[in-house]
Order: sequence, then structure tokens, then C-alpha cells
Amino acid sequence: MPVPTAPPHAIEPHLAALRSCDICPGMHKPAVVGRPVGSRILLVGQAPGVKEPVLGRPFAWTAGKTLFKWIESALGWPEDEARERIYFAAVCRCFPGKNPKGGDRVPDPAEIANCAQWLRREFEILRPALILPVGKLAISQFLPFGTLAEVVGRAWPVIYAGHACDLLPLPHPSGASTWHRMEPGRTLLARALDALAAHPAAGERQRS
Repeated sequence: MPVPTAPPHAIEPHLAALRSCDICPGMHKPAVVGRPVGSRILLVGQAPGVKEPVLGRPFAWTAGKTLFKWIESALGWPEDEARERIYFAAVCRCFPGKNPKGGDRVPDPAEIANCAQWLRREFEILRPALILPVGKLAISQFLPFGTLAEVVGRAWPVIYAGHACDLLPLPHPSGASTWHRMEPGRTLLARALDALAAHPAAGERQRS
């Protein structure tokens, strides 16, 4: 019997608290959160980019366009439907700022540890069946690995915050990354999307 998902009214207070978080002085406010959807699929990104706080949603720019194409190819859900059927989380919820050497700054270990409380709480509320970590930093929060080729392309059983679920790693869809456009990344991404399409969580209905 499927485990019932959390209704949106159980998630909204959590998101309100998350938006008001000011623990990390080096992070740029506001925190970026997704919609209060009671989904058994939880997608975990790295951290917002510079565009996401302005536009007010995760994966709002070019990497997001690629990510939502992947999701639509696997599940048939265009972006708006995907945002209504997948809960969007991240390793860190605020924009870390720019790296002086180029690109966005990678959150430091203290910032990651501070923000992990929100992810643990989301596991308690949502009890997800499937986690989609996007990119190396997100994958490493759940599964030790050496290279993407070792983990992308299949689902892994994991326990996080005392909760057992499946982990289906995805590469980061950034235009700066060529991994998912070259072999073996192209084939492994296709396998991962096939596994996403076949996972029982993709067929579960969220509670309203």
C-alpha cells in the first residue's frame, strides 16, 4: 500500500520558516524555495544561482531549462506540472555569491551543515520514496562516490535522517558541464531517466 504524502498545509509552515532563516552570514538572501507540494519525489539541487532569488523559484534559468527537458522526456511532465508534482529542495537554499575565480561559490562545510536541518525536516514531513540529487555536491550528501560514472544510471537504496528511500543521481544540467553530452555520460543519463520513468513514485498521486 502506498505511503500517503503530506498535504500542502503541512509543508507551508516549514517553507515560511525556511524563508526567514538567517543563520549563514555569507549567504545572500532571500532563501529560494519551491512550491508546497506533497510529493514522494524530492529533487535536491546544489544551491540557487544569481537568477533564482530574483525569479523566486529553483532552477529558474538555463540549467533549469535542461533539467525540465530531462524530466519531461522521462515522465511527460512539462515544467509547470513538474513543479507541481516534485518537491524542490537543495543542499543550500540561499545564493552563495560569486567565486572570484569565476562561476558561483561552492557553499562551505559549515553552510552545508547549517542548511541540512531543513532537508532533514523535509524528509520527516514528506517521507519521500525517491530522491533526485542533481550534481556532485548534492549526490555526495547521500552517497560516497569517486566519479559520476560510478553512480549515475541506476537507483541506490539509501537511508537519510533515519528514512529509507531510493536515490537516483543525475548530473548537473549546467551549460558549463559537458559530462551529460559526452560518453559515458550521455548513455548513463538516458539510463537514469529510464529508471525515473519506471519508478513507482512517479505514478503516485500527491495529496491535496
